Amino acid sequence: MSKVIPHSLFTDFDIDLFKGGKHYRLYDKLGSHIIEVDGKKGTYFAVWAPSAKSVSVVGDFNGWNSNDHKLNVRWDASGIWEGFIPQIGKGEKYKYKIQSHNNDIWTEKADPFARLCEHPPKTASVVWSADYEWKDTDWMDYRKDKNGLDRPYSVYEVHIGSWKRNPGNNVLTYKELADELVSYVKEMGYTHVEFMPIMEYPYDPSWGYQLTGYFAPTSRFGTPEEFKLLVDTFHQNDIGVILDWVPSHFPEDAHGLGFFDGSHLYEHPDRRKGYHPDWKSLIFNYGRNEVRAFLISNALFWLEQFHADGLRVDAVASMLYLDYSREDGEWEPNMYGNNENLEAMSFIRELNQEVNASFNGAVQTIAEESTAFSGVSRPVEYGGLGFGMKWMMGWMHDTLEYFKKEPIYRKHHQNDLTFSMTYAFTENFMLPFSHDEVVYGKQSLVYRMPGDEWQRFANLRLLFGYMFTHPGTKLMFMGGEFGQTSEWNFQNSLDWHLLQYEVHTGVQQFVKDLNALYKNSPALYEKQFSPEGFQWIDYGDHENSVLTYIRKGHDTKNDVIVACNFTPVVRENYRIGIPKKGKLKEVLNSDDVRYGGTGRTNPNIKSSTKPWHGHKKSIEITIPPLGVVIIK
Repeated sequence: MSKVIPHSLFTDFDIDLFKGGKHYRLYDKLGSHIIEVDGKKGTYFAVWAPSAKSVSVVGDFNGWNSNDHKLNVRWDASGIWEGFIPQIGKGEKYKYKIQSHNNDIWTEKADPFARLCEHPPKTASVVWSADYEWKDTDWMDYRKDKNGLDRPYSVYEVHIGSWKRNPGNNVLTYKELADELVSYVKEMGYTHVEFMPIMEYPYDPSWGYQLTGYFAPTSRFGTPEEFKLLVDTFHQNDIGVILDWVPSHFPEDAHGLGFFDGSHLYEHPDRRKGYHPDWKSLIFNYGRNEVRAFLISNALFWLEQFHADGLRVDAVASMLYLDYSREDGEWEPNMYGNNENLEAMSFIRELNQEVNASFNGAVQTIAEESTAFSGVSRPVEYGGLGFGMKWMMGWMHDTLEYFKKEPIYRKHHQNDLTFSMTYAFTENFMLPFSHDEVVYGKQSLVYRMPGDEWQRFANLRLLFGYMFTHPGTKLMFMGGEFGQTSEWNFQNSLDWHLLQYEVHTGVQQFVKDLNALYKNSPALYEKQFSPEGFQWIDYGDHENSVLTYIRKGHDTKNDVIVACNFTPVVRENYRIGIPKKGKLKEVLNSDDVRYGGTGRTNPNIKSSTKPWHGHKKSIEITIPPLGVVIIK
């Protein structure tokens, strides 16, 4: 086997950018790259390990011997080790064997920039070049419009390993998902799909939230090219793809980023800032330039190389606060004496600015942020963090707390629902019913509802109807759309057999029709982040547990009137004030028999000159039990 030949892909400008934390395409330089040097085919390797005394590439090709292929350290104090090894090609397994200046500690690490990893529990990196010919040109040309904040955004959240399984409980591959999952999401009418983390991770019960291969789609389901095929197929079917992204923490696995070169390279050296007590994981050092460049490069990698349309950024709250999940004495205040992590905030702003600059607003970043931190989705230039949207965790919690109450008590808790409108437009909110709400004893959505089977499913339809007519974009975890009865289990398929029962197909059809209504009703999305897009008709009818409101777009002829009845008592001849006369039509009713309801619909609605609710006109309708009526 040939020895290491000195070679570099780095220019002096690259190194200056890297040291300054401004090199946002590091994946073009660091890692393993199949190239040709002086007529010889092979692979160039480059790894950042500034505390190393020596770095060797080890693999099957040299019997994992650290003496055979030692990389050369650059002369510019960048801490980068590099070199070209002839005859090493696609599919070769490798790691970096690192001897540290720090007490001669030895580590054996996977490549942080590897494009493919061995199938877990194996941990080696794999030399790879994901050659793929994209066919989504049309989507990429018009996706800026599709991903705009004034467009319908209905997201189906998916855990790839458990959405559906083959006989024998075998997972579907990326190629199989490109057929089955794409056709299902399209049939259901969702505008986007969101994948829980697909970057390589060692431990299945982490659901992918503890990453070791930041630049590699997990090999559990196929190759990087096959994952590109999956994204491409979604795009060809007019569906956007959002990826969960985890810059908040990483695991301590021996082959991962932790203590990489015998020093705290990627993680913060102070355990008060560098260790996460909840997840027993390490926290990135957001103040280190090279780490910021690593993370921003990683975000751009998925958006650029895999054509992702957005990143849902996990656990943002844990990044923003120095005292997150820490007791007194376990954290140190910042220079201003408060609990904000200034380095993490600076990193987030830089990330969002670069994403916006690189993609000209054609993609979205979405924050999973659970506190009242101000300005999460406000532009950086106006003092915000720069995200496009933020999960509305308070709404999710309050709504589910309300719905689990027996209807007889709901009249005492109507403010749990109406309170959200006091802050609904302080951020660009996405309304989530996520995977976290159907695990760890919380039960499935339908089984959190009170009453008998009919009431449970009527409540679930009402919940979804309320969600889709409330201002904000939407996210629904897989299984909720057909009333999955058991909690989500990442080791098994969803309970697709339930669709033999009408109550489940009824919910599924209702969600399908909600998606269609959302996409075809400008009033439900054009001003979904503006107070101009919402008007209460009456939020004070606590005794009947009824809410009525109007959703508005740019053109008043598209206005949508919504009436929700949160009790199993039919509200007949219920009068609602309306702002103007006109032809009215019921466009959706959750009590329709085809959804599993009792059929109390409103085929003919006539307006009256009788003033009501402060309006000059009014209508009388039947609001079905535990039902939502939507009128145009």
